[in-house]
Amino acid sequence: MDITVVGEGTVAAVPDVMRLQAGVEVRRQSAAEAFAGVRAAASRLAEALRQAGIAERDLRTTELSLGPEYEAYPKVSAYRAAQGVEAVIRDLARADEIIDTVARVGEEARLHGVAFEVSDPATALREARAGAFADARAKAEHYAELAGRPLGGVVSVSEEVERGPQPMRLAAAAEQGSVSPGQQGLTVTVRVVHAFGD
Repeated sequence: MDITVVGEGTVAAVPDVMRLQAGVEVRRQSAAEAFAGVRAAASRLAEALRQAGIAERDLRTTELSLGPEYEAYPKVSAYRAAQGVEAVIRDLARADEIIDTVARVGEEARLHGVAFEVSDPATALREARAGAFADARAKAEHYAELAGRPLGGVVSVSEEVERGPQPMRLAAAAEQGSVSPGQQGLTVTVRVVHAFGD
């Protein structure tokens, strides 16, 4: 007979990388004009981001679309073209500056959002894993005590890792600028099976 328990360990890590989702959008009377316009605007945006210090490896096209807009179907009123870009910002102290760079590209510029991440979560995950295993061990010891049996060795271990944002620290946002990474919770859940001892 075995004891199966689930342990959980959570640590808070401060993200050190921001992914900025931005892009450009234009409306023109013809499809060719719209596509040419959006490609030119996207080129200006990419160059502005490079000039702001974003490395080429940290720029990625995320969208490229072209389609009609209808006044009353099937009458086309204009053509809309859009191109999106993701910029990885590795120096969060410059986040506001990079966002302002996008806004200065012109009326075609669009900001779609930001996401924060921990570039190297290994240390935090080790801490969460240790916490989860200790939690599982304590539960198993308690069940063995309740059953009046000694706790035996570990038969099997499996884990799940969850990453999720926690509420932003508004004080930090006020001190550092309009963009704050807050904290990211890293949670490890382990399922541990113990045998009963002899």
